[in-house]
Amino acid sequence: MTMQPWFAEAKLGIFVHWGIYAVDGVPESWSFFGGDLSRETYMKQLKGFTASRYRPEDWARLFVRAGAKYAVLTTKHHDGVALWDTARTDLSVAGHSPAARDLVGPFTEALRRHGLRVGLYFSHSDWSHPDYPTIRPSVLQRPWVDNRFAMPAPGQEEPERWERFLEQVHRGQIRELLSRYRPDLLWFDGAWERDERQWRMKELRAEILKLRPRTVLNGRMLGYGDYATPELGVPILPPEGPWELCYTIGDAWGHQPGDTAHKSVPELVRVFAETIGHGGNLLLNTGPREDGTIQPDHAERLEGLGQWIRRNHEAVYATDRGMPYGHHYGPSMLARDRRTLFLVCFDPPRGFVEVRGLRNNVRKISVLGTGEELSHRVVGGFPSHRIPGVVRIEAPTLCDPQATVLALELDGEIELYRGQGAG
Repeated sequence: MTMQPWFAEAKLGIFVHWGIYAVDGVPESWSFFGGDLSRETYMKQLKGFTASRYRPEDWARLFVRAGAKYAVLTTKHHDGVALWDTARTDLSVAGHSPAARDLVGPFTEALRRHGLRVGLYFSHSDWSHPDYPTIRPSVLQRPWVDNRFAMPAPGQEEPERWERFLEQVHRGQIRELLSRYRPDLLWFDGAWERDERQWRMKELRAEILKLRPRTVLNGRMLGYGDYATPELGVPILPPEGPWELCYTIGDAWGHQPGDTAHKSVPELVRVFAETIGHGGNLLLNTGPREDGTIQPDHAERLEGLGQWIRRNHEAVYATDRGMPYGHHYGPSMLARDRRTLFLVCFDPPRGFVEVRGLRNNVRKISVLGTGEELSHRVVGGFPSHRIPGVVRIEAPTLCDPQATVLALELDGEIELYRGQGAG
């Protein structure tokens, strides 16, 4: 599986969870699936979904200021409500809400006008369509999904209805998204309720790439995606290949008025730096209100993250994953030519910063954002056995309020000593 270069270079994407669940501020789809309210009550939110102040141009400008290179919109969550005028079901905001129009097209057009790549979220699950809960997987990977919105009771399966759903609804809606909006990325979700053979994911991947050969596919395709998608926490051991952390500004995905536990800008900078230092992208989520406006607290965080990225852009975009932890107390990134090492310091250094196991000579050290040059010396080591000493760097005079980045120019491609022996 070949990853498109733009994805690895993007570093930051914005996830947008927007749907009728923003009307009453309830958990998207899960509120009726789990029985917190009836599906009928949940669907009454359609009457209050106006998108009356939806300005995708404003969204795109904000995302650019945040430093993002792509954005992903929830075109259909597990509730089955489409944000475009789908011909495959009778459940869309275009046909059954005061919004009364396609909301996906303006999103994609605005992103492209501002040079952003287009990502569309699509849930494999559909807890509203009558043909969806008609077959059971061979093994319940998650026992709590044995729910009548998701599957029939044992012995009551109707495989022919499932096949009808798969072709007419599932595949049909994906084809609509591909042909109408030409996404750069399809961000799937909800595959856990069926086996791969029931979804026929290998077949789906082949069809998507035949229609849109350069489409990036996320990992929620039961083995047939392009990258891993950990959620809500930077992995201790990051995936080996391409990956993306989806993460919320508050606690919720969709807009909930009671969700006020917003992460601070320093917290988001920390998560972002740890993510890209491990070789991943951060997909940072915001949940607009039902009218289409992004709440000021979220916009403020996105602006703040973008300001840090602009001050330290050399360490962000044209870089790869840095050193494993243990060499430096914090994340690090490597320039693409592997000759410049960027060290992230979350706290103002007290006296000095250290790098362990660096076999290279350091030619120059400077502070991104201020340009201050720092002196250094090498302490200890066992040169005759090629065991390097510790590079001890003087502390900067001025530190970044969120995280200070030091750029170390090396005498060649980085070479690390990992403690395997004298060698």
